[in-house]
Amino acid sequence: MARAVALAGKVTLHKSLDAAAAANKLLWSYIMTTVSNGMKLSTETLEVLKNFASLNSNILVKPGNRITTVTPIKNVLAEAQVAETFETEFGIWDLNKFLGTVSLFDDPELEFEDKYMNIKGGRSSVKYFYCEPNLLTTTDKSVPVNDVVVEFELSEKVFSDVMRAASVLSLSDLAITNEGDTLCLKVFDKADTGSNNYTVELGDLPHGDHDFDFHFKVETLKLMQGDYDVAITKNTVSRFTHKGRDLTYYVALERTSSYKA
Repeated sequence: MARAVALAGKVTLHKSLDAAAAANKLLWSYIMTTVSNGMKLSTETLEVLKNFASLNSNILVKPGNRITTVTPIKNVLAEAQVAETFETEFGIWDLNKFLGTVSLFDDPELEFEDKYMNIKGGRSSVKYFYCEPNLLTTTDKSVPVNDVVVEFELSEKVFSDVMRAASVLSLSDLAITNEGDTLCLKVFDKADTGSNNYTVELGDLPHGDHDFDFHFKVETLKLMQGDYDVAITKNTVSRFTHKGRDLTYYVALERTSSYKA
């Protein structure tokens, strides 16, 4: 009888120890989750950053879930809302190098400190230092889009075809123009009136009481893949709004653009 009681006591003790160990494991996991300031960047955010790197080699990320960039000559501004919410402001001098560093890890986690971030994966890590904000090309200005005179939908296929034609024919300029009551997208070389050109008709205009010829440099239209809603104002600003994600590009028109009501 005494032996049975002793065995029962050992079983109870073992169960208590197991329960305590499980509780401690859960508590430790909770503490690590709460204390850690680590973040994993989604595939979508990495795609946005890769695109932004084609516009500007550096970037300043501010607290919140919106990322913006502007080209060095400030003729294109892009902004996107991402899944992550950043708690710390940090500057990256070489965005492509940063993305390449992140790609060294299979499942990287970023931990933000005052002057640097730790990029960790498995047993490996990189201490990646921030850049001083005053060394970066940034802007705090918003872009007003008033007096819109042309609006249309631009499909991914049409834009891809036009940009491919510009590459094949070595054409540096793109025009959004009207030919009578028809809206057209054309790539050409405005410095050479005898150059080849490629034109695609986008559809009929809702009203034909104005003439316009809006010019862009092909090299400035580095848009992410997708369909866009396009709006162009008569004060030399255009807006390309992605239809599948929260992403917008504001692109200045070339000075050779014209509009006549």
